[in-house]
Amino acid sequence: MTLPTVFFSYCHTDEDLRDQLEKQLSMLRRQGIIETWHDRRINAGQEIDKTIDEHINSDEIILLLVSPDFIASDYCYDKEMTRALERHELGEATVIPVILRACDWHHAPFGKLMATPKDGKPVKKWADIDEAFLDVAQAVRAAARQRAAKQIKPVAFNKPLAQASPVTAGTASTESSAQGKHGPRSSNLRLAKAFTQRDKDKFKAETFEYIAKHFENSLDELQERNPAYEGSFRRIDANRFFSTIYHEGNDVARATIYLGGMLGGINYIQGETLDSNSYNESLSVDCDDQSLFLTSMGMSAYGSSRGQKLTQEGAAELLWEQLIGPLQSRSNHPHRR
Repeated sequence: MTLPTVFFSYCHTDEDLRDQLEKQLSMLRRQGIIETWHDRRINAGQEIDKTIDEHINSDEIILLLVSPDFIASDYCYDKEMTRALERHELGEATVIPVILRACDWHHAPFGKLMATPKDGKPVKKWADIDEAFLDVAQAVRAAARQRAAKQIKPVAFNKPLAQASPVTAGTASTESSAQGKHGPRSSNLRLAKAFTQRDKDKFKAETFEYIAKHFENSLDELQERNPAYEGSFRRIDANRFFSTIYHEGNDVARATIYLGGMLGGINYIQGETLDSNSYNESLSVDCDDQSLFLTSMGMSAYGSSRGQKLTQEGAAELLWEQLIGPLQSRSNHPHRR
C-alpha cells in the first residue's frame, strides 16, 4: 500500500512557516504514515507547472497554508485551491486549511471546512508556534488514518473511467512506479539559519513596539466592552510605557513595561515606576536554527510560559495577562472584592 502524500499549497512568503510545519510532521514520516511534497522538491529539468499539476491531481492530503499572501496569489487561490476543493468534493483528497496568519478566510470557498489549528486561530497568534503546528500534525494524522481505512484510490484528472482501458491503466501504473523510483532524495533538506546580535536587537525593539500597541488597543477595547472600566495608556519614552485600569474611577491595576534594564530584555513591573532594576516578569530574545522567538522567566502565577517559544503575539498576551489576570480572578470570586 502506497503512503498518502501531503501536498503543501502555499505562498513563498510563508516558506519559513511551511518549513516549521514540515518539521512537526517528521514523526508521521518516520512512522511511515505519510510522505510530503511541495514545489521546492522539483528537480532541475522538470517542468514546474506540469509537476505541480501531477501532485495537485494525485496527492491524497492537501494542506492550504492560508495567509493574506495565499489569498492574494492567483496561482494559489485560483488554480491550486480550486482544484483541491474539486477533488475534496469527489472524495479523492482531503483538504485541510491551515491558517498561518490572520486574514478574511471565512468567506473563501474553503471557509466551510474545519480549519487548523484549533478554532482556526492563526498560527502566528499562538503563544507557542510549536504547539500550533502540533495541532495541525494531529489533524494530518487523523486524515491519513481515515484515508487508509477507506483505501480510496484517486481518479485521473479529466479522464473519465470509461476511457481508461486495461492497457492504459497498466501503463499508467508502470509509469507512476518508475517515476516514483526516479531521483530518490531525502525530505530533510532544511539548513540551519544564523542570527546575529543585530537581528536579535532589532527583533527585541520591534517586539517592544508590538507590545506597546497591543496594550494600547487592549485598554481601549476593555473600556468599550466594560462601561464601568476605563483604560489609560501613557508612553513615557521610546523604552517605557504605563498602563492603568480604573473601575468606577478607582485604579485597580497599574503596570510599567520597559525595555532594557539589568537583564536587557522586555520587563513588566506592577505599578508606575522609572526604576529599571526590578521586574515581576521578564522576556528575553532567543533563537533556534530556524527562527527568533521570546522566552519568559516564568516568574508570575498568571500565564506562566517558562520554556515556551513565544511569538510577538504570545509575548504581548503573556504580559497583558499579568495586568488583567488579577481582575479576572477577583470577578470569578466576588467575595474577594
